[in-house]
Amino acid sequence: MRKSYWLFMITFALIFYVMGASFVEGFVNYRTWHLIGAGEFRAYHQALTPRVVIFLAVPGFSTLALTGILLWYRPSPIPQWSVWLSLALNLIVIIVTVTFQIPIQAELSRSGLSLPLLDRLILLDWLRKVPVTMNAILFLWMMSRVILKAEVT
Repeated sequence: MRKSYWLFMITFALIFYVMGASFVEGFVNYRTWHLIGAGEFRAYHQALTPRVVIFLAVPGFSTLALTGILLWYRPSPIPQWSVWLSLALNLIVIIVTVTFQIPIQAELSRSGLSLPLLDRLILLDWLRKVPVTMNAILFLWMMSRVILKAEVT
């Protein structure tokens, strides 16, 4: 199997991993933070942050790099425009993360539990969920093209 196919499969898997991890973070983790006592929240959040960086942020940024490499090394059934679209979707996620999510998370780490900040974090998280989901759907479509091409040959 050619390197371009392996690169695509690894990127495909990582795209779905990041979507799943971000769904757990947003739909499970964020929505239960109000149950943590205000006195314990700051310590909890500070302990959680490095784990989120390792298991969500690093893979998330890695999808951008791997998708960028697909511009030059992609399987032939995948059109270049779809890789550009994926890069744009990844970029939206990164811009929203850097502009909104990280400052809110930093404030929660500094000051502790703030229900208005938590509500804002949950609301703004949709600005990441939509492009992450669209990117996964796009990669599923790209994978279908790869599979259909393999069936023909």
